[in-house]
Amino acid sequence: QVQLEESGGGLVQAGGSLRLSCVASGRGFNNYAMGWFRQTPGKAREYLASIKGIFPIIEYADSVKGRFTISRDKSDNNKNLLYLQMDTLKPEDTAVYYCAASLTVDSLRRAQCDYWGQGTQVTVSS
Repeated sequence: QVQLEESGGGLVQAGGSLRLSCVASGRGFNNYAMGWFRQTPGKAREYLASIKGIFPIIEYADSVKGRFTISRDKSDNNKNLLYLQMDTLKPEDTAVYYCAASLTVDSLRRAQCDYWGQGTQVTVSS
């Protein structure tokens, strides 16, 4: 069974940092693009970043470019670990953050993902 599980959310002051983690368990994830999204009440899920491939192709949304860093650890053959390092956090970064996996980056960008985590809350105080 394929599962994604995020952790690392919490409360942080503006200007601070957090690192989110996502454990992807199950077979076949080596071929998936993985990414991060966030969502606030009443708004659509926002694409933030994605990573795909052995020599990874990485991209970011303009809203987080230069502040957030996505990375991936596949040292364990049975699990993929996905990270989102978030620096210089702003109150407008407050949201529920989700990791997701999709066979293509294009579908990931459009939030048409095969798998989603349950989300982790990030709150940035001013």
